[in-house]
This record gives sequence, structure tokens and C-alpha cells, in this order.
Amino acid sequence: MYDVAIIGAGVTGYGSAMYAARLDLSVVVIGDLDGGTITLTDDVANYPSHPQLTGKELAEKLKEHALDYPVTIEIGKIVELFRAEENFFYVVSENKTFLAKSVIIATGMQERELEVPGHDEFKNKGVSYCALCDAPLFKEKIVAVIGGSDSAAKEALLLAKYCSKVYIIYRRKKIRPEPINSRRIEKEPKIEVITETNVTEVIGDQRVTSVRLDKKHNGSDTLAVDGIFVAIGGIPHSELAKKIGVKTNEKGEILIDRSSRTNVEGVFAAGDVVDTEFKQAITGVAEGVHAAYEAYKYVNETDFVFSCRDDDAFE
Repeated sequence: MYDVAIIGAGVTGYGSAMYAARLDLSVVVIGDLDGGTITLTDDVANYPSHPQLTGKELAEKLKEHALDYPVTIEIGKIVELFRAEENFFYVVSENKTFLAKSVIIATGMQERELEVPGHDEFKNKGVSYCALCDAPLFKEKIVAVIGGSDSAAKEALLLAKYCSKVYIIYRRKKIRPEPINSRRIEKEPKIEVITETNVTEVIGDQRVTSVRLDKKHNGSDTLAVDGIFVAIGGIPHSELAKKIGVKTNEKGEILIDRSSRTNVEGVFAAGDVVDTEFKQAITGVAEGVHAAYEAYKYVNETDFVFSCRDDDAFE
């Protein structure tokens, strides 16, 4: 029986685990991707005290800090979460079942897919969702980044180190990266921004050869590219939370208050899965710290009743 089970093994989960353990709670962190999706980020330059490092390095530092305390880490996919009559939680992974008095949900989000003809056919054949993973495969090639967020800008800047030409295609009037990345985009001669335009089809033979646009660019509604990198936001991993009655908004993001509390007692949430607008590693970790403190108060203020059970029930 743990005082708190943290679902999600990313930077938010590890930051939360460190604080919870400092508060003398017994902690287990369970997630299917060690380090979370930030490990796919090449450049993190906005985390305080670390001017320059990769996402993988940041995740590893937070994990190492958490492990300075008696924190248990289990890598595996959570398949079920439910509450027992005795007021504690069952957290069921593919391999184990964990019991916890409280739960912190830090499950993040998955990339939103581009829903156009040709996407499925050419996924992993020129259609990618990770520049850090695939940029070297497009050395001296022409590629397009779909999206206009700071994440899209970072993808384009990384791709410019390898590719001969990088387009950013965005549906709105202006891309919206952080100012420092906006200036970097403007100074990078390999990058061209195409705004107020949507990709309507991915075209290719064995691999991607072009994309069709809903607005002509240089007199044509097709743009020759060797690959596309999709960065159009994400879908929150909130399915487990919904099963136990946690409220979400229309986007599926978990609703939390300023202290990372959900509407369900004993359940807290933090990071990209919640309804805060500004989603960064530092804000996710801060929310996770709030969640850890609220879990500490909840565990120490709640009376838990435990009944005798057959041990086989927990296998």
C-alpha cells in the first residue's frame, strides 16, 4: 500500500515524486515511457538553472533527484484505475496491481494526428511526428512542418540543421512560437513560413513526394517535399481519470484548481493532461509539486479503513 501512486513517468511525475517523498509519503511512479515525451525534444533552454540541455537529459536529472529518496519506479502501461469501497485506489498495470491512498495523474498527452488523405499510407514513409528521431533521415532534403506553435518552431529549427529547405505551414495568420524562437526562425534562411494555409492531402509513391494545399503557393496548390513533420497539438491522456469521475473540459483536459486538485477526493493532476493554457516542463513540475503537497494533506487528514482480503485478489 502506497501513500500516493503517480501515474506518468515524465518530468511532471518525477518532480511530484521527489516532493512527495520529501514529505515522507511512500511513493510509486508508474508510466509506460520513462522520462515522458520530453525525451523526444532536442533542445530545452527554458528550464530554470539549466541554460541548455536535451529533453532526455532534463528527464534523467529529475528522475535521479527523485531517486535520492525512497521512490519506487515501475515502467509499464496502466490499463485500469478504480476506487475501492475502503477509500483507496487500485492502479492496475499490464503486469502488476498497486494499492494507493491517493493518486496523482501526470499522464501527459499524445500527438494529434493529421487527418487527411495519404496520412495513414505514408506514416513512417515520410510522415513523422518527431524531428529529433527522424531529422537525420532527411539530410539535404526538403521537408514541411505542419503547425504554428513553439513546438512546431523547434521542430523546424532542428530540421534546418539537416535539411536543405524547411517549410512551416500554418492555418492561421501568424505562427506563435516563443519570441526567442520566432527570432531564430526569422534569421534562418532555410526556413520559409506559409500562413493561412492547410495541408489537405499527402501525396507520394513509395514515400512522400508532395502535399496538396487549400491555397496556392507560388502559383501551385501542390508543394514538393520529401517529408512532413506534424506538430498540431495533442490529445490529453485523461481516459483513466474519466473512469473514476474526474471532470474534464471539452478538449478532454482534466479540470484542476490552483492546488492541482480535481473534483474527486484523493485524486490530483498535473502537467500536459490538465486544463492550464501554458504547458511547459517547468509549469508541469510546479503543478506536480502542488499535487504532492495536497496528497500529503489528504493522506494525513483521511481515515482509511482496510478489510481482510485474499492475497490472490491483488495479483
